[in-house]
Amino acid sequence: THVVFTGVTLKRLEPAYADTHVAMTEVRMLPMAPRDIDWYVETGEPLDKAGAYAAQGVGGIFIDSIHGSFTNVVGLPLASLFQMLRKAGIDPLYNRPNGVL
Repeated sequence: THVVFTGVTLKRLEPAYADTHVAMTEVRMLPMAPRDIDWYVETGEPLDKAGAYAAQGVGGIFIDSIHGSFTNVVGLPLASLFQMLRKAGIDPLYNRPNGVL
């Protein structure tokens, strides 16, 4: 089991505004035999990952459970960012051309 932390800061200069949020997600991994680890390393997937696995990739097969934001584990807690933007008066659903994110 490990915890993924991601800090997000939203800052605007005019008018001055700043908000910071830290997302925390607990990830529980399944036990891995040495041959499982060897196999996964041979895929090349863990070699360029901060946590040595990709939850959205092949590494996802070794995840038993996630408590918190899945997108935080992948790299950016989207629900948190969405709430921060709305709190700042920016609605990403409606402040976009044709309503496209």
